[in-house]
Amino acid sequence: VQLQASGGGLVQAGGSLRLSCAASGRAFSSYPMGWFRQAPGKEREFVGTISWKNITPYYAGSVKGRFTISRDNAKNVVYLQMNNLKPEDTAVYYCAARVGGVSSTAAHDYDYWGQGTQVTVSS
Repeated sequence: VQLQASGGGLVQAGGSLRLSCAASGRAFSSYPMGWFRQAPGKEREFVGTISWKNITPYYAGSVKGRFTISRDNAKNVVYLQMNNLKPEDTAVYYCAARVGGVSSTAAHDYDYWGQGTQVTVSS
């Protein structure tokens, strides 16, 4: 499985961005997908996850109500819509796929990772 994240950029506080993660492989629709982020000098942290059934995404408290995860299994793409962005959202954002199992908030549960896309939010 190969993952390609895109859509990052520079945005002012209060703005929006939509990240995309395109996946190769016919089994994409069966993989729980996650989004994580890593700010400079900090550990990678969980942002959100969505099951393969596209049911009830789960979010970190810091982004809940502002970020929305969705997926289009027909197109092999998962999205992260980010609204009302804050400077503390600045980080490299990664998408990840888990082969088998259920959605997880733990990075070590994921088997494949995209290369990351930079999101910078200015104040």
